[in-house]
Amino acid sequence: QVQLVESGGGLVQPGGSLRLSCRGSGIMLSSFNMGWYRQTPGKDRELVAKISIDPRTIYADSVKGRFTISRDNRKNTVYLQMNGLLPEDTAVYYCKAEVPRTDSYSWGQGTQVTVSS
Repeated sequence: QVQLVESGGGLVQPGGSLRLSCRGSGIMLSSFNMGWYRQTPGKDRELVAKISIDPRTIYADSVKGRFTISRDNRKNTVYLQMNGLLPEDTAVYYCKAEVPRTDSYSWGQGTQVTVSS
């Protein structure tokens, strides 16, 4: 069974840091382009960062310079290091695995990140 298991969310004060992890189960993440997305109530899910199999990275303008996406193929895990967190970063964060050059993808279950004093 293919699963993406996210962890690392929680409550943090503004200016703090969190590291999200997305571990593959039944799936080798090294073969997928990976992305982190986030969603707040009433809004569409939005791209936060992506890392390709090359690996190349892209970031949403709102997180550039604060967030870093990376992958450790030995651990079959993709990370999102989030520094300088702001209240507007509060959202459910989802991991997505995309098969390169296709429309095939899988989502994780999401992890809540809350930035509040």
